[in-house]
Amino acid sequence: MKFALLEAQKAFQKNEVPVGAVIVHANRLIGRGHNSVETLQDATAHAEMMAIQAAEKQLNSWRLDDAKLYVTLEPCSMCAGAILLSRIDKVVFGAHDPRYGACGSVLQIADNDSLDVRTELVSGVLEHECSDILKQFFRQLRQRK
Repeated sequence: MKFALLEAQKAFQKNEVPVGAVIVHANRLIGRGHNSVETLQDATAHAEMMAIQAAEKQLNSWRLDDAKLYVTLEPCSMCAGAILLSRIDKVVFGAHDPRYGACGSVLQIADNDSLDVRTELVSGVLEHECSDILKQFFRQLRQRK
């Protein structure tokens, strides 16, 4: 999760919502990403999506079986869907997202009995650190307005 927090810090420095993600496979970091929505002007450029794309390139496969995703904020519905479709086995996230969270807070997509693919979820890892960087970002954003 500390590597995901480093990615979140990169987003913060670029005035992006500070969310970071990394993907580990066979004890190797194979993908990393941070929010790049504003930079790329792409609504799909979430940290998880960037990390998934990097991991797929690294493995030369869209199937990320046996991979673990570490992300600082609970994935949204788009990212949860991509996590399932890429076959990531486990998602570890820091802060819950009461507005858009799709891993238990608002929706439950990643571990849904109705779907034929599921992923294991672990929440609250380094929750305070993950939450603090978001609070700091939005506090500064409000002060600029």
